[in-house]
This record gives sequence, C-alpha cells and structure tokens, in this order.
Amino acid sequence: MSSSETGPAEGAVAVVAPQLRELRRRAALTLEAAARSAGLSPAHLSRLETGQRQPSLPMLLSLARVYGATVAELLGETTAGRDAVVRAADMEPTAAGGWTYWRAGAPGRGMQTLRVQVPYGSQGDIVRVHPGEEWLYVLKGRLRLRLGDTEHRLGAGDSAHFDSLTPHRIAATDADGVELLFVHTLLQSPTAAPCLGPTPGEMP
Repeated sequence: MSSSETGPAEGAVAVVAPQLRELRRRAALTLEAAARSAGLSPAHLSRLETGQRQPSLPMLLSLARVYGATVAELLGETTAGRDAVVRAADMEPTAAGGWTYWRAGAPGRGMQTLRVQVPYGSQGDIVRVHPGEEWLYVLKGRLRLRLGDTEHRLGAGDSAHFDSLTPHRIAATDADGVELLFVHTLLQSPTAAPCLGPTPGEMP
C-alpha cells in the first residue's frame, strides 16, 4: 500500500490518540471503566490512546458519548465561534476505520452531523447498540441497513430515523460504496451516566 493511501488514516490516528487520553482523564474515568462503557477491551482502548490502533467511526462515536464530547473534539477541533454555517471548503475529510467523513455541523452541539463515505466491505459485520437516536440520508449509492431482525435496502434519496438502542448495522451494497448524511443525538448531561456507566467508585 502506498504512502498516499495510508496518509489520511495515519494522520487521523496521530491527532485522535492524545485527545482520547486527555478527554478520558478530563471525564475522570479509568481506562477499564471507559473501555467497558464504550464496549471495548481495556487493551484495545489503550492501543487507541497510544496510536497503535486506528479507531473506526462507530468507536469514535461511542467514546464521544462516554466522555460527553463530540467526534470533532476527539479530533482536536475547537468549539470557538460555533458558526451556524459550515462551508464546503472547510469540510476536510478524516479517515477512520475504513470510513471517510466530513463534519457537516458545528462542534459542541447536541447533535453530531456528518457526511460519511462507507466503502464496500467496511465494518459491515459490526452491530451497534447505544443510547440516542440516529438519522441518515443516502446521498449516493445503495445502503444495507439492518435494524434488529429486519434488513432494509436504501437508495439515493431514502432516509432512516431510529432509536440507537435497536441493534443496527450499516454496510454498502455496491462495490462503489455509499455516501450518506448522518445525524446522531449526543448524551452529554449528567443524567446520561446511568445509561453509559461507569458505576460509582471506578473513577480515579
């Protein structure tokens, strides 16, 4: 694989790794508590924090919820200004776990808004369950969305809105992949702690 193919992903890891550690410490969570709340092993989270492993977008979303943060914050972006308008020229792509995404909304808000490119065969076997709601809209290509025991096929112009506690799985149907808009609600208030963990006494 050429350096041009690995560059964006490696750059994302270089930025994300120190932010993951810093936000975990800011949330006063041990490695074990944070990993359990995000559905990861402590060893896996440790490798993410040291840059030895590349986080997928679903992993970043899970960790953002646990830390009461956003994916933008995990990537080191600041919330200064919180401009209402995001210009296309300012949407820089970030690679994570085979997916490419662009921030399509302001950081630090109650929703995360992303434009996502999902390649064929990337993370299609990963089932996610977490608090919140998700809305997605297919811009280009065809998407296979599994919600619980039901599988849906979505094409350009189709959308889906569902409770994230429903086990769900996303995959591109065609070899060209699928591009979609993705919106997810964030749980950043103290009342979210019972849903996300940890239990009392696990903070350092």
